[in-house]
Amino acid sequence: MQEDRQHEAELIRRVLAGETDLFHELIRPYEKMVYVTLFTMLRNESEAEDAAQEAMISAFRYLHTFRGDAKFSTWLVTIAMNEGRQRLRRLKRAAEDSLEDTVEEPEGDFTPAFLTDWREIPLEALERQELRQKLREAVDSLPKIYREVFVLRDLQELNQEETAAALGITVTAVKVRLHRARMMLQKSLVPYLQGSVPSRKSFFGRLSQ
Repeated sequence: MQEDRQHEAELIRRVLAGETDLFHELIRPYEKMVYVTLFTMLRNESEAEDAAQEAMISAFRYLHTFRGDAKFSTWLVTIAMNEGRQRLRRLKRAAEDSLEDTVEEPEGDFTPAFLTDWREIPLEALERQELRQKLREAVDSLPKIYREVFVLRDLQELNQEETAAALGITVTAVKVRLHRARMMLQKSLVPYLQGSVPSRKSFFGRLSQ
């Protein structure tokens, strides 16, 4: 772990010194984490891809501000989540504007972009497709503040301090929100889990920790 942080610090130093081609090597280990985090927030594949790209551009632009007080991955996720929140606000405003326009044209067919279905993420075990869909639906139904904590802690596996830093909240708040998120998910999934836990318990193991 210490070696990884030293390697990152050296890469950052070299990128800031002008070896900009090394930036991709710096962010490569975290590209999937950034995308999945944004996909969970935005629930739209193309929006998540665009947001991830913008987050990486911002990370490059403001790399000189990274002081190493937190992990580079935490700093990067914080940038990604800020980008995701900005996009959600823009999508909400655009949807509201469009809805106002449709008042004069009730026959129009309008679907707000931020209500786009959460598409299937590829490269997962096919046998777990139904189980993963149930979990996605349950996570999607969580209030935003609980969904964010759950994604960072249980999906991205950031620790409590990293999650608190990324969200700008206290560690206590992280613990409380994660507990409530897990309880909400368990309540939503109980009918399905009663018939499938024995063979797939490990997939949901973290929910009861």
